[in-house]
Amino acid sequence: MFLKPMFVFGALSISATLPLQQAFAAQSPYSPLADSFKKQFHKELKSNKVPGGAFVIVDTDKVIKLSSYGKRSKGGSKNINADTVFRLASVSKTFAGTLASMLVNEGKLDWQQPITRYVPEFSLASVQLTKDINLGHIVGHSTGLMPNSYDNLINSNVKMTKIIDMFDELTPICKPGICYGYQNVAFSFIQSAIEKESKHSYQDLLQQRIFSPLKMNSASVGYNAFQQTKNRAEPHVKTKHGFKQVKVKPNYYQLAPAAGVNASINDMSKWLIANLGQNPDILPVSIIRDVTSPGVKTTRELRRRDWRQYLDSAHYGKGWRVYEFNGRPLIYHAGWVAGYVAEISYSPELNIGMAMLLNGESRVIAQLSSTFWRDAFRQADKLGM
Repeated sequence: MFLKPMFVFGALSISATLPLQQAFAAQSPYSPLADSFKKQFHKELKSNKVPGGAFVIVDTDKVIKLSSYGKRSKGGSKNINADTVFRLASVSKTFAGTLASMLVNEGKLDWQQPITRYVPEFSLASVQLTKDINLGHIVGHSTGLMPNSYDNLINSNVKMTKIIDMFDELTPICKPGICYGYQNVAFSFIQSAIEKESKHSYQDLLQQRIFSPLKMNSASVGYNAFQQTKNRAEPHVKTKHGFKQVKVKPNYYQLAPAAGVNASINDMSKWLIANLGQNPDILPVSIIRDVTSPGVKTTRELRRRDWRQYLDSAHYGKGWRVYEFNGRPLIYHAGWVAGYVAEISYSPELNIGMAMLLNGESRVIAQLSSTFWRDAFRQADKLGM
């Protein structure tokens, strides 16, 4: 039986000082789980020789555990800390979906509006199917396009203006709204709609509506912003000789909504708490419900190696994945871009959430997150929650 899209959120605000957070951690029923996860996190990153990473676990409006591991660069002397900035890769989509939903809520955008209204140069081989693709399809990965259309050109650093002109060579694999096809290029078309109707640049609006109000002080958008950040984690790719540091590439930064956000684990704690409904003046519950309402089925997710034994169903919302994990709703997104992996997830039932950021490509992140939620829901069952 699939989960209902209407979730229950609390109504507290973020106001804790560090001593209060420590006191709350002692009271949280998930503190033992958080302590255990910290040990496992450090153990697994060390065992897999990941250069560095950080995680946070929140309960309602408080951080109950935040920990960092390793170095900002392999062999370097500078440690990763709570304010070290990583690339979020596709976790950036959670911000884009939310920002678009805010404008929909204000009547400035409509999910039913055709994308050609904002990207008139976009055209497919089928004129009718081109007209049928709307904003909801764009952020919900239900455009009908083949998965990851033209990501290969982004990898080769081809400019977006050139790529958009090439869509007229593509024939969709299904009608819009019918099948799931994960996109980065097409997803980023939402930027044009956001900028046209808000009269602000995507970067400025994200800063004004989300980063600044939530005090996500290290968060930013774009390649230049990342390079100008002194306390940043450098990327590492895995080779047969172990992890190797590489240069940050600007290619996927072209796609700001899909992969352009940079943030620290401290920032992610605030984003999690807001998505748990704890800052309704900034992120209303109506918007949280909108972006986490199940859309198109994502059957492939059910076969993920570290998750398949737990997932009963999987859908995509609007910038968020919506899972049913052993019968319970779980909101989730992961990201990967050369040298970095990131994950964020939360339970709207239990009011807890967690995020992880690594500066080395490693599958250990999926193993850690899936076992964390297995243990969290088992504990909830024991507590009768």
